[in-house]
Amino acid sequence: MMPLKMSDMWTTMGSTLASFMFVWAIIRQYCPYEVRRFFEKYTHRIMGYFYPYIRISFHEFLGDRLKRSEAYAAVEAYLGANTSKCAKRLKAEMGKDSTNLVLTMDEYERVTDDFEGAKVWWVCSKVMSPTRSPMSYYQEQEKRFYKLTFHKRYRDTITGSYLEHVMSEGKEIRLRNRQRKLYTNSPGYKWPSYKQTMWSHIVFEHPATFDTMAMEPEKKKDIIEDLITFSKSKDFYARIGKAWKRGYLLYGPPGTGKSTMIAAMANLLAYDVYDLELTAVKDNTELRKLLIETTSKSIIVIEDIDCSLDLTGQRKKKADKLFSDDENEKDVVVRKEATREEGGSGSSKVTLSGLLNFIDGIWSACGGERLIVFTTNYVEKLDPALIRRGRMDKHIELSYCTFEGFKVLANNYLKLETHPLFDTIKRLIREIKITPADVAENLMPKSPLDDAHKCLSNLIEALEEEAATKAEELRQNGPNPIKEEGEELQQKCFIKENGEVGGDKEIDHAINQ
Repeated sequence: MMPLKMSDMWTTMGSTLASFMFVWAIIRQYCPYEVRRFFEKYTHRIMGYFYPYIRISFHEFLGDRLKRSEAYAAVEAYLGANTSKCAKRLKAEMGKDSTNLVLTMDEYERVTDDFEGAKVWWVCSKVMSPTRSPMSYYQEQEKRFYKLTFHKRYRDTITGSYLEHVMSEGKEIRLRNRQRKLYTNSPGYKWPSYKQTMWSHIVFEHPATFDTMAMEPEKKKDIIEDLITFSKSKDFYARIGKAWKRGYLLYGPPGTGKSTMIAAMANLLAYDVYDLELTAVKDNTELRKLLIETTSKSIIVIEDIDCSLDLTGQRKKKADKLFSDDENEKDVVVRKEATREEGGSGSSKVTLSGLLNFIDGIWSACGGERLIVFTTNYVEKLDPALIRRGRMDKHIELSYCTFEGFKVLANNYLKLETHPLFDTIKRLIREIKITPADVAENLMPKSPLDDAHKCLSNLIEALEEEAATKAEELRQNGPNPIKEEGEELQQKCFIKENGEVGGDKEIDHAINQ
């Protein structure tokens, strides 16, 4: 027989491949899925006896909640830092400073890595989920994964020290490159799919630090040491059998820097911030789901906790005073509506018990390295169970501006460490209560012509006006012995068990006066 020419060989090979693809298409279309799955399973098993390589997959999402895998993120960071020089196709993302680009492998890219003489191959792949049915509204997302391939003689080395090396180095790279975020929760009815996250976020770029806060140096130092000690106490919390979390209660008048304190805490520890809006949470179950979605190295914030929901028990008492003890059934309904409207969240069913379990219940142990921060302007309104030690471990009072706090603000706004007007401000600020926000507003230049002397003079003028107003109020509302006695007697009559106002002629006469 004459040997086949090259053209004949290619023709024969092409015809054979075409026939094979046609037969395979027929099998896939008409052969039942169970039969194909049966043959595929045993085909892989047979090939396993002859194929000398092992494969490990790292999928991006695991479980029904589609929570991103920490292992996948660590592999992504490790390969981005160690293989970006040899990969031919890369994808770029913004780094933590919004100017630095972080390079990672693109899809279907293949790179090699060497570890202690063992050669491994990494491939970034993805698979598309099955086509959605006509009755399904949401389109399923694609599933990405990294595939690690190595020879079976390196099995112990790769599954032991190499993977441990990849995980540890990848986590460190993530911490260096991660862009911190500010999260907020959305009402449940706005979630596009039950598989998607309950939080939306933006980049956290608040510039506040403890150095720029108007606070006494000793108090500032105490807070900083407490935060740093907490961040390094993982083994300590594990040893004492306590969840790795800590509660902070920030209280004080408006404008004293409670929100700024939270930003300074996040910048000090490089934590994300989760701003939890309780009025958007439907019930206690949804509150627990939000907790599960938070990550470690984060601060969970509930600002103005006394105004978020009817959790203090004070609103009900106020509503009860509007009605007598012999009210009819219709009045009871009206009172409940008044209480619901005053609480400001008729659709939310989050209870005090649910919030307490959120803070330090069994669900609070999921994850770790979290700070839970409450802020309030009126700490006396809060339920004692909500702010006891063990839930809110550290209570921090942020009060009116002191002279030490003023010097910090003067250095921030005017770059001044001393000035002849400082003595006058020191005398006035000891007598007049003024918040750091008001001090900062007076120190801020309003035009290019405003110099340091002008800004300090504005502050002195504001302090003197406040002092004059206070003196006028004292002059007009001076001590009134009869009025004070009447108020005292009136308070005594309220402590009776029946809650009714009563008394003798002396009480009525004092109140009328």
